[in-house]
Amino acid sequence: MDMTRLISIVVLGIHFYYYCYAAFQGWQLTSVLTNRILGNIRNTVLLSSFHKSKFIALAFLFISLMGAKGKKDKKVNYKTAFAYIITGFLIFYLSYFLFSIKLPPDTVATLYMSVTITGFILVLTGSTLLSRVIQLKLTNKDIFNNENETFDDQEQQIKKSILSTADRNKI
Repeated sequence: MDMTRLISIVVLGIHFYYYCYAAFQGWQLTSVLTNRILGNIRNTVLLSSFHKSKFIALAFLFISLMGAKGKKDKKVNYKTAFAYIITGFLIFYLSYFLFSIKLPPDTVATLYMSVTITGFILVLTGSTLLSRVIQLKLTNKDIFNNENETFDDQEQQIKKSILSTADRNKI
């Protein structure tokens, strides 16, 4: 699960490097080796379109969350989870329009990467919350406390009698 989440982050990093290449070049974060690797990756499906690499990153993120066990939390509901997911999707995909702003490439790249990462984190948070809700609904195995019932404690005081050693031997 952690490996697929890492793959989604690497795919997103490759997406940033490819589509914000001018900024990376200005920051002097390019090299012959990374250019050669990027040239080989460019010929694959991963970078065939702008949104496809972002979709692949999200697909790996969702695969990583399928096996995640959510913690039991009564406060979490599906509305909150979907609010995070929908907001994250909108931010993640609408960040594309930041490239139409007339600013220097490094500023646009910084804005684009920041906004896209924010959307990615919101989708991750919402998906994690949703897995908690699903986990809570599907595996409600607490047979003694299904409806958050409590059981009364004994209210009478129990007095211990201290027996002498001789009295214990008689018993």
